[in-house]
Amino acid sequence: MTDKVDFTLAELMIVAASEAWRGDGEVVASGIGTIPRLGAGLAKLTHTPELLMTDSEARLVEEPIPLGPRGDYQPKYSGCLNFERMFECVAGGQRHAMIGPTQIDGFGQTNLSCIGDYQKPKVAMLGVRGLPGNSINHINSFLVPFHTSKALVAGEVDMVSGVGYNPARFSEHMRRDLMEIRHIVTDLCVLDFEGENHAVRVRSLHPGVSFEDVQANTGFELQKAPDMAETLAPSAEQLAIIQRLDPHNLRAKALKDNPPGVRSQPVGQR
Repeated sequence: MTDKVDFTLAELMIVAASEAWRGDGEVVASGIGTIPRLGAGLAKLTHTPELLMTDSEARLVEEPIPLGPRGDYQPKYSGCLNFERMFECVAGGQRHAMIGPTQIDGFGQTNLSCIGDYQKPKVAMLGVRGLPGNSINHINSFLVPFHTSKALVAGEVDMVSGVGYNPARFSEHMRRDLMEIRHIVTDLCVLDFEGENHAVRVRSLHPGVSFEDVQANTGFELQKAPDMAETLAPSAEQLAIIQRLDPHNLRAKALKDNPPGVRSQPVGQR
């Protein structure tokens, strides 16, 4: 019997994020942001060692580089991954990225561009950046640090920056087999697109969160995965790896107040 360990919500989400890469093999694992990056690193150091990791510049590394100031740490370089080679990986489907879109809809379409009408937006953001090419060519997963119906929206996102499973957006001769959306990791649950016709399902609920909580904070209808369970708590070994990858505890700043991983109060509608 293992001893009970305390963990934060960020640490729970890092472990949940790592599962998105399970079994991917030799693909570039790109975690955009603190929690996704630590999740990718945890995946490589535990269940999927074949994953390719970069130094975020132009090289491959044998082990994930710790976040923040490195002190005497020396990266273990193993190869080149410059822009040209990276674009080959993207176009060839040899990448799995986890990103944090501003909006996601029930089709898995994502928005990084604007809130409101495109011609006269309430808020202008980054623009589509690399999402069109990335989302049509390789696996993507998403992180939502604050799960509300403003982030997981009804209807379509305000501006489709990233491709999803909306059949109306595909013409007769467009290929649909090159893309995949794996998981959405939020501060309430883990979602996937494995329902009928890529319907969004709840695959696990974070400790103390109910399905009703999740549905109340989602703009589209959700399904329950047949094996829906509680999100697995981090083990002591996983927490030790996370601490090694994040010695400056930057993960604590990735979520507002970074509460305990087990909720003691009902979530309700946000």
